[in-house]
Amino acid sequence: MPGQGRAQKPADKDKTNAQVKELGAVTVTAQGRTEDILKVPYNISAVSGDAIEQDQILDTAELMRRVPGVGVVDRGPRNSNVVSGIRIRGLNVDSSAMGDYAVGASATVATYVDSTPLFANFLLSDIDRVEVLRGPQGTLYGSGALGGAVRYIMRKPELESFNGKVSLSASSVDHAGGIGKSGTVTLNVPLASSLAVRFDGTTNRYPGITDYRNVYVLDQQGTPVAPNGVLAPDARYQDKKNADYVDQSYARAAMLWKPNDWFDLTLSHMAQADTFGGRRGTTLGTDGWGVPYGDLQIGSVQLEPAKRHVHLTGLEANVDLGFATLTSSSSSYDQRGDITSENTGFYAQNHWLSAFYYNYPRPMASAVRTYGDKAFIQELRLVSKQGPRFSYIVGAFYQNQHRVSTQNSYLRGFKQWWDAAYPAYAAAVVSDNDYLYRQNEHFQESAVYGELTWHATDTLDFTGGFRYFRDQTRTDVHQVTGLYAAIREGSDSHGSETDTRPLFKGNVAWTFAPDNQLYATISEGYRRGGTNGTPTTGNFAESPAWLTYKPDTVRNYDLGIKGRVGRTTYNADVFYVDWRNAQINSSTTNWGFFAVQNVGKAHTRGVELSLESSVGKAFNYGMGYTYTGASLDQAAVAADNAYVIAPSGTRLPGTPKQRFNAWASYGIPVGAGFLTLRGDAYVQSSAQNALSQNPKFHVEMPGFSLFNLSATYSRDAWDLTLWIKNLTNQAAVTGVYTQQYMGSSPTQNYYGNGSKALVSLPRTVGLTLTYQF
Repeated sequence: MPGQGRAQKPADKDKTNAQVKELGAVTVTAQGRTEDILKVPYNISAVSGDAIEQDQILDTAELMRRVPGVGVVDRGPRNSNVVSGIRIRGLNVDSSAMGDYAVGASATVATYVDSTPLFANFLLSDIDRVEVLRGPQGTLYGSGALGGAVRYIMRKPELESFNGKVSLSASSVDHAGGIGKSGTVTLNVPLASSLAVRFDGTTNRYPGITDYRNVYVLDQQGTPVAPNGVLAPDARYQDKKNADYVDQSYARAAMLWKPNDWFDLTLSHMAQADTFGGRRGTTLGTDGWGVPYGDLQIGSVQLEPAKRHVHLTGLEANVDLGFATLTSSSSSYDQRGDITSENTGFYAQNHWLSAFYYNYPRPMASAVRTYGDKAFIQELRLVSKQGPRFSYIVGAFYQNQHRVSTQNSYLRGFKQWWDAAYPAYAAAVVSDNDYLYRQNEHFQESAVYGELTWHATDTLDFTGGFRYFRDQTRTDVHQVTGLYAAIREGSDSHGSETDTRPLFKGNVAWTFAPDNQLYATISEGYRRGGTNGTPTTGNFAESPAWLTYKPDTVRNYDLGIKGRVGRTTYNADVFYVDWRNAQINSSTTNWGFFAVQNVGKAHTRGVELSLESSVGKAFNYGMGYTYTGASLDQAAVAADNAYVIAPSGTRLPGTPKQRFNAWASYGIPVGAGFLTLRGDAYVQSSAQNALSQNPKFHVEMPGFSLFNLSATYSRDAWDLTLWIKNLTNQAAVTGVYTQQYMGSSPTQNYYGNGSKALVSLPRTVGLTLTYQF
């Protein structure tokens, strides 16, 4: 993986930039201590912060495509912070067409910012490295991980030197309405021999690239304008060019105090605010007048903006006790967001506009959603020094988390039209609000965990790991359904779940030659269950089977070999994962309420290969290949047994069978400076959109290839980089909302089209100027 040697840090440069560095050892802290990545006895990848900056990696989707064996659903900036799209080893049963609401089930891949378990999708700024660990990680980290963990490790303040960096970028995207601008400033300031602070800030201002072609013109109340009166059948539409603009601001401040050699304390705070004008994608088929949609045209009859802000504060203390290092990590975060979604196509394809809304002439169904996630986390970890016979890590973890999810659904203008059309029955309709949803979830987890390694000989190690935890979840749900007074109903439901259990891990590693080892691992993973709070009585009753869902578990088996031969490092492994009671984010049978359910047994198996090497002092390269076979071992059935979601043997969604990635860099002196040429490629085979075999959801998304190029000219403290993303302008599709699910219906007066394909960033050309001091 591109982790080292692709260019130089400022301290590595001289004024002539005579050469790039050869690939060297990659250090990680995955096991709580700093060590060579080749000493870690399982499959782990690392991407250095230098590589992220030098390759101009723009977002998490692009970053994860650089890591062998890791998949990602690229939903674009608007949805990238609502639902995690990271997939490791095929552990996914959710539809790729998600992202407009905060789902109930936790992600199968845990993400960490330093020691805080949080999916916040911060901008990739001032990062020391990103570590990707495959397989369950509950015996090493406070918050367990079902399929793997991604750790974003931030740079700490430096005591030795005053330094900083200013970086400015301009970019042009195919279809864009202007030039995108991005800027980053980093400043490291030693205040004393034992005290330093570090500041980092980034701002992105990108114009939109997607046109919303047939958006209603709205009045001051947000209702579609009726040009010939409220009872007339016509409406007024407009074309909103480049609607999906992106405005992002990020800042981080950190302070390091290190009064002596055995103690250090780091206090940090990071915050980000995002504003998005709409979604990136292409609507399928035609509008209600039969006109096809072109590339990057959306058929929604309304704009779909979103906002998000997140704050994270952390305090980490390390004490060197001589025989071990004691680490205390305390953190709290608060993430809030809102998002507006077009739901009219959903109403139309369920025939609700004709069945319940009298073919209202200007239907505009808005789903206005909010989500919130805040928590306090405390973790203590004791990591021993590497002893001659034994080494260990033990920890205690506590998390107190509160999640909130809301939705208000409106059929805009319906009440006004109803009162004019049926004045004698005006009281029959309460308002435009036909659905109200409020969910509050309080989650507490306490856990102890650890690993003990026995160095049986100089070349043979045995490791045993454990995790013992207690989960407590309480969920409260309030719902009000319907806008007709006669059938409008509310429901309040409450549920709680408690679970206590152990998890285990076993590993053996044989160092058969210096810097080369054979390893085998068996590990267990767990994801908590919960309650859905669906109504079970009244007009909108669902089966009680939807009320709760069970935890799901995995047992992961690994056999691999890794090491270094000359200038080449390599890793090869085979894996098998047995998945039981797999959780799927779904909806109820009768009325489509939010719900999580279990779908029985599944498995994934595959091969993961990667290598890096260098030729001379100027050329470095790397590549990776993964094969993943993931399928159901028994039929997936709706929670109330009303229908079969998918038969046994169905391929799990969102995971291509084959993925290949490669990168290379070449450096040459040019005049008084140095020119570095870089390129990378990502190729994947086809993937399924959803587990369900229903044509509303089932789509086979074709494979695709993405290529990036860049050239950096460096002289003294200056770097100038010309970069190109998606060189061949591939419309790589990683998720689909089908026409059968959200398409047009002119017979119900819906002339828009809510279907869409989620596509990758089109070809982008950028120029970045960086000054380091």
